[in-house]
Amino acid sequence: MDNISHRKSKVKVKERVQSFGRFLSGMILPNIGAFIAWGLITALFIPKGWIPNSNFAKLVSPTITYLLPLLIGYTGGKMVGGVRGGVVGAISTMGIIVGSDIPMFMGAMIMGPLGGYVIKKFDKMIEGKVPAGFEMLINNFSSGILGAILAMIAFSGIGPVVIGLNGLLKDGVEIIVNAGLLPLAAIFIEPAKILFLNNAIGNGILVPIGAQEAKTIGKSVFFLLESNPGPGLGVLLAYWVFAKGAVKESAPGAIIIHFIGGIHEIYFPYVLMNPLLIIAVICGGASGIFTFQIFGAGLIAAASPGSIIAILAMTPKGGYFAVIAGVLVASVVSFLVSSVIIKSTNKKTDDNEFEEAKSKSSSLKLKKKDETSEANEVIAKTFDKVIFACDAGMGSSAMGATTLRTKFKKAGYKITVVNCAIEDIPADAQIVVTHETLTARAKHVAPNAEHISVRDFLNNPVFDILSARLKPVGDTKTEVKSVEKNEIKTNRKILEKKNIKLGLESTDKYTAIKMAGRLLFESGYVEEEYIDAMIQREDDLSTYIGKGIAIPHGVGESKKNIKKTGMVVLQFPKGIMFGEELAYLVIGIAGVGNEHLQILSNIAIAIEGEDDKIIGKLKNTEDVEYIYNLFTIKSEE
Repeated sequence: MDNISHRKSKVKVKERVQSFGRFLSGMILPNIGAFIAWGLITALFIPKGWIPNSNFAKLVSPTITYLLPLLIGYTGGKMVGGVRGGVVGAISTMGIIVGSDIPMFMGAMIMGPLGGYVIKKFDKMIEGKVPAGFEMLINNFSSGILGAILAMIAFSGIGPVVIGLNGLLKDGVEIIVNAGLLPLAAIFIEPAKILFLNNAIGNGILVPIGAQEAKTIGKSVFFLLESNPGPGLGVLLAYWVFAKGAVKESAPGAIIIHFIGGIHEIYFPYVLMNPLLIIAVICGGASGIFTFQIFGAGLIAAASPGSIIAILAMTPKGGYFAVIAGVLVASVVSFLVSSVIIKSTNKKTDDNEFEEAKSKSSSLKLKKKDETSEANEVIAKTFDKVIFACDAGMGSSAMGATTLRTKFKKAGYKITVVNCAIEDIPADAQIVVTHETLTARAKHVAPNAEHISVRDFLNNPVFDILSARLKPVGDTKTEVKSVEKNEIKTNRKILEKKNIKLGLESTDKYTAIKMAGRLLFESGYVEEEYIDAMIQREDDLSTYIGKGIAIPHGVGESKKNIKKTGMVVLQFPKGIMFGEELAYLVIGIAGVGNEHLQILSNIAIAIEGEDDKIIGKLKNTEDVEYIYNLFTIKSEE
């Protein structure tokens, strides 16, 4: 039992570390574009850049000093306290920016979430107590006053702490250098770089030492300690190879800016996303320094910026092998260590199989409590709301939400189930269900939520996973009520019998999607541009939702091309391949607001049964009335 408790404790610690890393990632990743923009401007236009331009170079300092920390502070505040939290987080961050003479990224990652937390607590405290008509006044003044207070605290308190840390790191490097343990200097140099103290360490300590040594022997290894691009290159390569989603896509551009452009700051946010990567850059830096010492590497002067081109330009004749070897070893070691860390902290197993295994083990535990083990234990978490999210929040998530909502009602659980677009996931989300290809995006929007990935929005183990945490309350099927008459009338306007086409010849999925889009256009539901948006949506992620049904619709931006809510149904008795699945019904959707969701609910409920009789009839029926009534009039349960 002690071993099990110990393992449980380790698992909890690991989960907390990963959760913390995801939270940091949530602040950094949305702003990677701004970092890349700053890196490009810096690499191109500074005096030692590729095309020096004194006017454009004026953008460099304000961007890294003000814009980037403020973006991080706003994003962190918004993650905790919504838009108001973002505003207060940005105001708070301004205090720490002004209170220090170095880029305050770490300070922004503290003050941003703190500002969001403070305003969130304040809003909760005054909830229901604000007199009617005074809401805007109180909201504006409360955010302004609290933001000002936090900015002053940041200015006078946190800024001096970071400056003190800078001095401590400088002292540490000097001690190691004086003791002759040069490779161990990486223990201080690499973390200092991640804290954007690279210039302080390089120009304040290493360059002066290197200049003295170079006067004596014509070269110095000290010019290579901070400027070595190897450790950062290894981290970025590991992200490119093993990460997924937006961070993977942004890594190649960052590699060019870092390695060729010499702007090392571009990789710092990637390390901050996963703090364990500090180990990788330390190992890479120490290995590179050790290699430099073995081969007697050194530069004749400081390499600025720290690009591989600038480093080779400062390499003395006959010293290229030694310098390149040190950079290469640092890159390889950093890459290998980063790969292990990235794969272990972001391990992507088959989510359905994993969740199904947890569900089965949970059921076993309920039957036989005395035979539990860590392998089959499901951690109980309380929740009262589940969110299904998809790209546009229009189709597949609505079907999944309806199916789960129905199952909860039948089981007697009063759990709220809603659907939305990924970008609209609320900050306080508890449980978020997404298609496995969208989970990474959802985690960045809601890093503190529990995320469940599925391959199929209709056939999935979500109910089994979640219901295992809840106490049985009996069968209450009568809670599933029929549609009211006014809802039926609305549905009849959304889906018309003339837009149900049966017995169509099989074709490829893109032709079928265009047929559905053309029918929506000709029926006056959408503008013609919406058809292209439906194709784009299919390219981004398959609209096949399971049980022989696909529901093509436009991407989120295409809602501007929708005139009114409408649906069309195309039946292909022999099926159409959607990836590896056969779809017999292609249901085209154009939804304004939530008007179309009742029909989707009816469809999900109609096919939610355990047998395939309804599915078989849907794909073979020649009766338009049957499909129309099934989809628009929900019968009593």
